[in-house]
Amino acid sequence: MIHKHIGYYLRHLGNDIPAGLVVFLVALPLCLGVALASGAPLFSGIIAGIVGGLVVAWASGSQLSVSGPAAGLTVIVFHAIEKLGSFEAFLLSVMVAGLFQLVLGFLRAGVIGAYFPSAVIKGMLAAIGLILIMKQLPHAVGYDADFEGDETFVQPDAHTTFSELLYSLQALSPGAIIVSVTSILIMLAWDSRALKRIPVLSLLPGPLIAVLFGIGFQFWSQSFAPQLAIANEHLVHLPAIMGPVDFLHQFTFPDFSQWARLDIYTIAGTIAVVASLETLLSLEAADKIDPLKRVAPTNRELKAQGLGNLVSGFLGGIPLTAVIVRTSANVNAGGRTKMSAFVHGIFLLLSVMFLAQYLNLIPLACLAAVLLLTGYKLAKPALFKDLYRKGLNQFVPFVVTIAAILLTDLLKGMAIGVAIGLYFVIRANFHAAISLTQDGKNYLLRLQKDVSFLNKALLRSYLERVEEDSYLIIDGGRAQFIDQDILETLQDFAKAAQDDNITVELKSIRGMNGNGSE
Repeated sequence: MIHKHIGYYLRHLGNDIPAGLVVFLVALPLCLGVALASGAPLFSGIIAGIVGGLVVAWASGSQLSVSGPAAGLTVIVFHAIEKLGSFEAFLLSVMVAGLFQLVLGFLRAGVIGAYFPSAVIKGMLAAIGLILIMKQLPHAVGYDADFEGDETFVQPDAHTTFSELLYSLQALSPGAIIVSVTSILIMLAWDSRALKRIPVLSLLPGPLIAVLFGIGFQFWSQSFAPQLAIANEHLVHLPAIMGPVDFLHQFTFPDFSQWARLDIYTIAGTIAVVASLETLLSLEAADKIDPLKRVAPTNRELKAQGLGNLVSGFLGGIPLTAVIVRTSANVNAGGRTKMSAFVHGIFLLLSVMFLAQYLNLIPLACLAAVLLLTGYKLAKPALFKDLYRKGLNQFVPFVVTIAAILLTDLLKGMAIGVAIGLYFVIRANFHAAISLTQDGKNYLLRLQKDVSFLNKALLRSYLERVEEDSYLIIDGGRAQFIDQDILETLQDFAKAAQDDNITVELKSIRGMNGNGSE
């Protein structure tokens, strides 16, 4: 059920408030990084994050999905702003994209989400995990040349994920390494059974303790070990906003005078389609990692995202989608209901109003440590072993999806993964349509489901296995449809079988006689 009473949310507050805090810490630099990479004002990324938490969370039917600005839209946004000539005109496109998504929701286009194979969704999650590890390692060692949240293999600066890793090894920051390694150890210790038995400590999320350690280390190193102090460019950078009044002055509104431009609508269509696909993928992934195994309604999610983009575009925010990185952080932090996403939105709102000067003390290495652990949990070796044990029809689409996403981007990689997954589905159905059982000189050829001309080669290979001086029963009782090509192949075999002294008995096959030969 998606309709929950208030008691349901109050019952899980003990899990959701700490989880919301963790998601906030993860989302904050991602909102800024995505806005920076999109060529948009930094504040527009924060607005999108706030709308994702305060508006989309309650409009959505998902209990765990977290929405905000997505790295997958950065290139589209960058070129759209450039093409339209102003950020205000682009905001109008964002609002129109929201309207398009609402229409898609009412047209029940969310059903597309049900057609992503399970192995491909698991491959996407594992790929996101590996991307997090590879993308956050440079930040963990103090090399922050690339923005937080970049998820593509070929980056905007023309480097690749692998070359970025090599560059980071040439620019190690001892202070950042100490902070990231210690933060990981703190979070691992916080997840241990020994500490979970202590009631007071179990109330505090490990990532919060890691962040407090990072801030404390920065203060200590500046006073007593300047050589270990983390440089300002390796800290969080929030825009300087002094209170609610200043916050309201930051809003940028759409230029409605541009409504007659055709490119406003073509760009809106592109944003709506890409954002909807990313959302449906993230929603399927969120359902997979939900410990309570709830299933979110996809059409309602499209409507929620449409509403979110309408509000975000009106207030000066960039487009948003459901984001698997934040959702994964939410699940790993113990989130249980949509209250955690809402809490993350409140923290984002309060932080930019009142806490910017304090949050700017947080080392990016702390946040990188949180994402590194999230990445590991998404791509655990046990997952690879489990898929391998299930057979190649599960393992191959899983591995191909991972490789494709790592070497391209999320949407292209998923398209390749789905294509491979469909191949194995068709292949499995292809073989399931016809089966051959042998017992000595007796054979049973059974036609099942729909047997089309595509099965003709398989049928011929089975018929070639029937030996001389044998008895063959061809049973079509379970077949709902038999193609004319298949009937002709069976008729030809029944006539030719006499030369090899093969007796053919036909059962429940329309258009053919009961006995082919004696």
